[in-house]
Amino acid sequence: MDMKKRIILELRNRNPAEVAEMVVDSCQSVSGEVEGLTDKFTELEALSMVNVGLSSLAKMPTLPKLRKLELSDNNLSGSFETLSEKCPNLVYLNLSNNKIKELSNVEALQNLKSLQSLDLLNCEITSLDDYRDSVFELLPQITYLDGFDQDDNEAPDSEADDDEDEDGEDGAGPPGDYDEDDDEDEDEDGSEGGEVGKSFHVKRGDQEEEDEDDDFGEEEDDEEQADVQGQKRKRDVDDEGEEDDEDD
Repeated sequence: MDMKKRIILELRNRNPAEVAEMVVDSCQSVSGEVEGLTDKFTELEALSMVNVGLSSLAKMPTLPKLRKLELSDNNLSGSFETLSEKCPNLVYLNLSNNKIKELSNVEALQNLKSLQSLDLLNCEITSLDDYRDSVFELLPQITYLDGFDQDDNEAPDSEADDDEDEDGEDGAGPPGDYDEDDDEDEDEDGSEGGEVGKSFHVKRGDQEEEDEDDDFGEEEDDEEQADVQGQKRKRDVDDEGEEDDEDD
């Protein structure tokens, strides 16, 4: 797909002035120039044109709010004056894997006063003696070259920070897992305890009923014994009376 058609597709019937980010990687520039982008993209802040066959930026539109520009894997060799004219607020510029051979090829980037990070990886210029020191000296406004500052400190990466945060959470263990297991154990123990308690109450209730039955049985036995003793005493009295009558 050529660049013009790709940009139309990426617009999705939106007004160009509403677009803040545009990615047209791996499409094809027929002329080797920027095609399909116009000055109407006034709100564009991030633009990626990786591996599209660019050999010149002469037709770059005016993009006053553009801060991030990805141009890696193209055929650019210099003439970057256009960038300082059309994209004066660039902060990040990736020119890796292009045909940049000499320091003079990037000298025009001195006019990008807001530029903080520049990538030239896999360009021939990186094989020059004192390459890094020379570029930092030529472009004093940049902080990071190929992802590192002059003291070899790596540039901060928001995506890496996100990964570290996730790893930190994973390292600490998913929130609440331990408590949930404890709760489950407690619930299981509680349920078992509940069953035991219930069984205990049932058994105790049965025992109490049996005790009441035993008490009731004992009361009946006592009554029966009392009746027997009463009848015996009555017979004894009767027998004594008969003996008295015989004596008379």
